[in-house]
Amino acid sequence: MVFGLMLEDLLLTKPMPSASCPSSVSEQSITPLKNTKHLLISAYMDQRVKGLDIRLIGMFWRDSIQELHCIFCCAGYNSETTPTKILQHTDNFGFPFVTTDVMCQIPKNCNATHVTLLTQPRPENGTEYIWLPIRNKETSGGEEKKMNFTVCISNLFGDYNNVLQFAQTIEMYRLLGVNRVVIYNTSCGSDLDHLLQSYQQEGFVKVVPWPIDKHMNPSRGWLFSEHGGDIHYFGQLTTLNECIYRSMEHSRYVLLNDIDEIIMPYKQDNLNSLMDGLQKQHPDVGVFLIENHIFPKHHFEPSGRFHLPQWSRVPGVNILEHVYREDPDRNIYHPHKMIVQPKMVEQTSVHSVLKFFGQQYKVPLDVCRLIHVRVALRNSLKLEELNMDKRLWDFQEKLIPNVDKVLKKLQLLK
Repeated sequence: MVFGLMLEDLLLTKPMPSASCPSSVSEQSITPLKNTKHLLISAYMDQRVKGLDIRLIGMFWRDSIQELHCIFCCAGYNSETTPTKILQHTDNFGFPFVTTDVMCQIPKNCNATHVTLLTQPRPENGTEYIWLPIRNKETSGGEEKKMNFTVCISNLFGDYNNVLQFAQTIEMYRLLGVNRVVIYNTSCGSDLDHLLQSYQQEGFVKVVPWPIDKHMNPSRGWLFSEHGGDIHYFGQLTTLNECIYRSMEHSRYVLLNDIDEIIMPYKQDNLNSLMDGLQKQHPDVGVFLIENHIFPKHHFEPSGRFHLPQWSRVPGVNILEHVYREDPDRNIYHPHKMIVQPKMVEQTSVHSVLKFFGQQYKVPLDVCRLIHVRVALRNSLKLEELNMDKRLWDFQEKLIPNVDKVLKKLQLLK
């Protein structure tokens, strides 16, 4: 554990503009909570649960959960503290850290702009606070235009450098009608880093720095008993939840999937038409489950039609070459990914929601499925036992030049 690091080494802060709240505002995506082993991520206005106003998202050390108290900067003074409700998420996969929500009420007559947590019911004199800004507040200004679709991708770590598949996936999502992609980045290969910067400058991708390895020993696996470490997959569950709340006031739908997955409609050519139809048929549903289907990357389409010479120097997998699809083994658990209405979700895991309002619905395979080009899951299957699925080819006329344009900008084209 890296608890010994000095707080000032871990935080970027800026002075509060109000003289009445003279401390600092965290500009980091991960903020240590003073006098605890816990880490805070962000704070959001959330009044969907009666009697509660604020939801702070954090990563808490499970064995040292203690009583906490909210204190607010009220755009003029520091408030009295209010009691909190601490909600550990039920999925922790055995790891010491767990995604945790802390909820509390704003005091009466407080125009709250910032919040933090205290371990004592009364603030000590001279205490220096590190405040979190309260997001998703209603503003009197012009309403920001709402997007239809945001994709939330977590988490990049190690030296992942699958540039070609990432560019193809992002451009495929653009063709399907996605407005924005949010990705949490601890580290990645240099080529992919340049690609992320390019997309971020354009405004299509929002890269959230995620220096979790500076605060703990994050696991590269999903199960503590097998992989060890402090938290599941570099904090994947925390980032998925954070992304839902980040998108709640700005996006009609949020897609929760990995960097090598595409949620693909099979009867319509875009996500708008897909969701308009599904929502009309199922008006009370806020969680749409999409079944995962693996396209093994060691099986290649035999004609070589899309083995394109200009991509020969680009690191990564060419998804257009992999058209053989595994049938899932229905005798064991088979995962889904999700399209959700963020305002109908309270807490999510990777393959299912944990707390939500309304209903959920498993989308039929002939309507939509997940295209997941990766190593085979069912290694015993022979080629003739796989299904030929060329759905991606329906988009190749636009997809290939769009990918070429992106790669040319990075000087990666041959």
